[in-house]
Amino acid sequence: MSERMAGKRVLLTGGVANIGLAIVEAFIAEGAIVSVVDIDVKKGADLEGRFGGKVKFLQADISKEEEIRESIAKAATWMNGIDTLCLNAGIQLSGKAETFSTADWDRVFAINVRANFVFVRESLNFLRQGGRSSVVMMSSLAGKRGAPGLTAYSSSKAAVIGLATTLALELAPEGIRVNAVCPGWIDTPFNQPAINFMGGREKQEAAAKAIIPLGRQASANEVAPLFVYLASDESSYVTAQAINVDGGVYN
Repeated sequence: MSERMAGKRVLLTGGVANIGLAIVEAFIAEGAIVSVVDIDVKKGADLEGRFGGKVKFLQADISKEEEIRESIAKAATWMNGIDTLCLNAGIQLSGKAETFSTADWDRVFAINVRANFVFVRESLNFLRQGGRSSVVMMSSLAGKRGAPGLTAYSSSKAAVIGLATTLALELAPEGIRVNAVCPGWIDTPFNQPAINFMGGREKQEAAAKAIIPLGRQASANEVAPLFVYLASDESSYVTAQAINVDGGVYN
């Protein structure tokens, strides 16, 4: 590997499984050290054991502001600063709008949107010290093109795009870049709620194949390299973007 992330200190949310795990693997391979904030203690311990001193696991419920602040402080202490925020954590809940509860709506927005805002706000002092800092937020193609049964999820991911592009303009004078990544159909367990709503795996695969010009879903490893690019200095002139990784669906 080229070690494009050599010396970079990354705080990553949602890094113990699915696309998040692939991002951790890509960052480590490129020379970064990573503080992973997640709620799954068992998987977090396994991650630390796998990567040794290159990864620090920090348990937190990111729907709670105090736990976000604590995780940022611990990450900054362990890494002696923070250069990159990679805000990947999210939840997906499906259901028809007429039966979807307000409590579930609030939970989706607390995890997918509000937590991202709080992480950026509470990390700004560290990002400012980093020099050429980067924030990368996980949005979704669903944030640009909604789908039945995903009212809350699609709305939250649209909000992430708005948050990322607005913060990018606000923070640009300080040299802090902010971008969003918008995956389409990625073959991970994260999409199970949507698969269930569509009537099962077979129907979902048929629908995906019909709408994706490349004719297939992607793997998590096909999304992670974009996070490396946006976090690295290679993308030093890229900000306020919401970049699709969707096999050509949105064009």
